[in-house]
Amino acid sequence: MSTPPHLLLLAGSGEGRAVAASLAQGSLRVTASLADAAHWSGPLPVVTRHGGFGGEVGFRAFLRQEGVTAVLDATHPFAAQISARSWAICHEMGVPYLQIDRPAWVAEPGDHWTEVPDEAAAAARIRTGARVFATIGRPLIGPFTALQGIHVFVRRLTATPAPPDFKNVTYVPGSGPFSVSDELRTFRELGISVLVCKNSGGQPSRTKLAAARRLGLPVILLQRPPATGAPCVDHVADALAWVQRTCR
Repeated sequence: MSTPPHLLLLAGSGEGRAVAASLAQGSLRVTASLADAAHWSGPLPVVTRHGGFGGEVGFRAFLRQEGVTAVLDATHPFAAQISARSWAICHEMGVPYLQIDRPAWVAEPGDHWTEVPDEAAAAARIRTGARVFATIGRPLIGPFTALQGIHVFVRRLTATPAPPDFKNVTYVPGSGPFSVSDELRTFRELGISVLVCKNSGGQPSRTKLAAARRLGLPVILLQRPPATGAPCVDHVADALAWVQRTCR
């Protein structure tokens, strides 16, 4: 007797939400996984588990115990460790796997971008007196907290104060998507002089780059992690077509 199809959706991106919304209307058994629910806005319309799997051993055990027959990786483009581990284990176990890897952003006329390999290289380019708007996440702002004579504004979902040891950091509450007008207003009100962000790709979050262009602000862009080598597609429609072929 064959195992009924069971798709594990590694969510954590807008594409993951779109896939979940599409598959919720069908009969396919789908389990979504969110590594960090605190940074996710609103529930998904499919069965959802929160937190990690417990490393490689835990991920293998979950695939076996839950009868997972395919894995669709719709994590954030910078969730490199999760994607690399998931692909390696699925390849080893013979579980069909596909990654949605949205195209990276490409500079347009009027953009003033500098691409750097990591947050340390980004911090090294900040000059005294700068007012930095950083959308790279709290775990990566460490190198900025040691800089003298600058102030860093970090967007978070909740209006929590920055930790006491982050003396030059202010958290800015907000939940996207943000329009270009939203970003222009934020940058003007905070007196931002430089934007630091990840090259995440996608249209919804590109608005901050459009606002920076309008204001003539320099942008320091963290480069994408190396590709995992896994099979991948650019768009949700292609991923859904793969699910339909694979989970029959």
